[in-house]
Amino acid sequence: MREEIEEEMSSSDFWEDSSAAQKTAQKLDKVKSRLQFLDNIEEQIEELEVYVDLNSEDGEQLDDEINNIVSDISDSMERMELKIRLNGEYDVNNAVLSINPGAGGTESQDWAEMLLRMYTRWAEKENYDMETINLQPGEEAGIKNATLLIKGEYVFGYLKGERGVHRLVRISPFDSSSRRHTSFASVDVLPEIDDEIDIELDDSDLKVETYRASGAGGQHVNKTESAVRITHLPTGTVVQCQNERSQHKNRSTALKILKSRLLEMKKEAKADKIDELRGEHKEIAWGNQIRSYVLHPYKKIKDHRTEIEEGNVDKVLDGYLDEFIEAYLKHEGKNDDE
Repeated sequence: MREEIEEEMSSSDFWEDSSAAQKTAQKLDKVKSRLQFLDNIEEQIEELEVYVDLNSEDGEQLDDEINNIVSDISDSMERMELKIRLNGEYDVNNAVLSINPGAGGTESQDWAEMLLRMYTRWAEKENYDMETINLQPGEEAGIKNATLLIKGEYVFGYLKGERGVHRLVRISPFDSSSRRHTSFASVDVLPEIDDEIDIELDDSDLKVETYRASGAGGQHVNKTESAVRITHLPTGTVVQCQNERSQHKNRSTALKILKSRLLEMKKEAKADKIDELRGEHKEIAWGNQIRSYVLHPYKKIKDHRTEIEEGNVDKVLDGYLDEFIEAYLKHEGKNDDE
């Protein structure tokens, strides 16, 4: 396959259709990545064979080295297994991640900011690039909304299981009586899709507003009305973008995210008409959570879909989400097999 793609890319007219050329180039990168993985596994196996021979022939005690290599090979195979499971249409794409607090004012807004930090740390740990599309700080603390574009191979595939309501139980730092509070925030994850997405938007269905960006991420553009808010009237879907200096660029980015959201809504509802989709999203409240983060009276995080539990809450909130991401992908894989 690699040779076929490289031959196609060597054609003199290959870059005439830039969009198609870019997709082909991405396909080649994916193939190269898989081949590199196989090469690495082969090298590890050869190294393992050397240590096994030394261990048996010379009587050297190399059990630790052998176990380490076996463990590395096992980890690599598990990671590749997860990638194989990421075979959805958009799994390889970048991801648009949005966080919104539930009811509860400052409590929920602070929890939303904690989640923002968690996903930011995760992206940094995985060496993904990030852009802040929109960030609205709360009045006292936390955030009212955050939308990030996280760029990298398979980002959407890895993060798609994070979509849902996240519940926090803790002693409130904003309560003078130090009472326990329960807060909710929703996480939405969409694939970034190119401009050829099959969603038609009628201008009469769009309410476009401009405003001055403010708060973190918006200081450099807050002297002009460069920020853009687009409301899709038939569904009530609202998208905001304020990270660019140019109103035109913000509008373009907002439209792309809007199309991604509408496409996801169509896919979930299996509907043919956009106007059938109003009211599909669940309330950000008790009973709808996918995961609970308990900080008091004990410390534990539990995913309610996979039943995975983790006692090291601080580690997870610092971006170590692999255990939950992998469990979700395996869980969904089993459901697909049944």
